Amino acid sequence: MSLAGELHDGLILTKRSLLRIPRVPETLMFATIQPIMFVVLFSYVFGGAVPLPGGASYREFLLPGVFVQTMSFATAATSVGLAEDMSKGLIDRFRSLPIARSAVLVGRTTADMLLNVFVLAVMAVCGVLVGWRIHTDVGHALLAFVLITLLAFTMSWIGALIGMSVRSPEVASTAGIVWLFPVTFVSNAFVPIGGMPGWLQTIANWNPVSTFVSAARELFGNPNPFGSGLPREHPVVLSFAWIVVLLGIFVPLAVRKYRIATSR
Repeated sequence: MSLAGELHDGLILTKRSLLRIPRVPETLMFATIQPIMFVVLFSYVFGGAVPLPGGASYREFLLPGVFVQTMSFATAATSVGLAEDMSKGLIDRFRSLPIARSAVLVGRTTADMLLNVFVLAVMAVCGVLVGWRIHTDVGHALLAFVLITLLAFTMSWIGALIGMSVRSPEVASTAGIVWLFPVTFVSNAFVPIGGMPGWLQTIANWNPVSTFVSAARELFGNPNPFGSGLPREHPVVLSFAWIVVLLGIFVPLAVRKYRIATSR
């Protein structure tokens, strides 16, 4: 099948996934409640307890970290969604249709990315309400939002691989998110890494999450006391490089896993 045909099939299945949202409004409700809770709780509970160099605003420091963490958690939604489709036999129905095998994964990950665009917009509005501000121009701000959205798309492909590698949605809900907690918290998302033990600072400095958060802060013009070396000096370029590398690894792995799963 041609690339145009694969894209066409992927768009059709993207529409199918998006049409499910109005039928199950709880999906949208719970997708937005968690990030709002993170914004409000971290802003007001930890806002006065985390000192920043130069007396910078913790809320402006925090919001890019919350954005990146929430988009990273997109892994769980995709893994659970695909695991449910697998358990209900829906994937077997797709297999009988004359569509590209990659279309199912493209449709799911693209739909989840579009849902996360809405979630990101809600978080940005909440951030403004609690005191977060953008101090750069429109172009830099849009680039930051594009970068964060691409992170969600990338993490969805990791979630796709996880969702097809487990046997039930219940396992997928845990496997899709449990590993993300140390990855997101051992970073500069919520606290400056300068207060961590030396060995942990090295890990946090090279953690991709730290790079994405630093890139967002730089593009938004928010406080950015972060590490040293390449991740600190070129976070935007390195973030896009991470996206290319991760997609280059997990898209082929997910498609291969799907082909194996549908050939049984």
